Amino acid sequence: MAHAIESITQIPGIYAGNSTDSAAGTGCTVIVCPAGATGGVDVRGGAPATRETDLLRPEETVSVLHAVVLSGGSAYGLSASCGVAEELERRGIGIDVGVGVVPIVSGACLFDLAVGDASVRPTSVDGIEATMNALDNPDIPLERGNVGAGTGASVGKIAGPERSMKTGLGEDVEISGNLVCGAVTAVNAVGDIFDPQTHEPIAGVLDESGNLLAASNDMLCAFQATMPLSRTNTTISCVVTNARLSKAEATKVAQMCADAYAHAISPTHTTNDGDTVFVMATGEIESMVDVVAALSVRALERAIADAARSATSAYGLKAACDL
Repeated sequence: MAHAIESITQIPGIYAGNSTDSAAGTGCTVIVCPAGATGGVDVRGGAPATRETDLLRPEETVSVLHAVVLSGGSAYGLSASCGVAEELERRGIGIDVGVGVVPIVSGACLFDLAVGDASVRPTSVDGIEATMNALDNPDIPLERGNVGAGTGASVGKIAGPERSMKTGLGEDVEISGNLVCGAVTAVNAVGDIFDPQTHEPIAGVLDESGNLLAASNDMLCAFQATMPLSRTNTTISCVVTNARLSKAEATKVAQMCADAYAHAISPTHTTNDGDTVFVMATGEIESMVDVVAALSVRALERAIADAARSATSAYGLKAACDL
């Protein structure tokens, strides 16, 4: 597949930006479609922290999605979405309800309180900053690695935080003809990250020496896992496409994109993960739903690998680049 587009910000009508607090080890990422995209969502993990996912169901009457917020801070980080909505309202972006506009903002959070400063979480101020960075800098590609929602992300926590590794925010864009499907993901999984093409491990639980990768799934199957911090893991993602989809079709694409997690993370969708995938479809290109889904799965699985490869060591955690 072609890679003429390097960032989802090059898709017409799509804007993305980060707010990062490196000292506290947290942040948020926003993907904005001012004209309104058709939205879908799939929540597959056992411990999600989400906002406005019910209205994305095909049977609900709201037909547009203006922004998706990926945030750190656990459930506290949902406050960032309020700031995004406030900034969009100031710019006149949202559904016209006669007395003003109401921006439709969905979001999901990951748990990063175990690194940096646990008392600091993304707030509405951070959501405003991320939105301003997105809309006021349309020509700048989205930064990846230890930024935004990926600032405090880590993986391989099945043997405890001391043997986990640093990951971050990843992105990938895939093109087939005029169809474009891109993905942004913050990877904070309990499991290990694998290259979706070679199946080689990239990051995850370290062995007892701290210098080599072990295997989370093997440890789990052998009842060696301790998991001292339960329900503290999540991979949260947003898939963006220029395809024309109905809400039901966008939901189906989100469901199929869960395959990307299985291709690049092991184990995944556990009781200790809150895995969520949002879809935003801008509606320019006619395409079969299965084609959109297949291209989106490829983009998301490669974005997951990118989240591990683009991260650098921080908060006492090694990254893939250190091994």
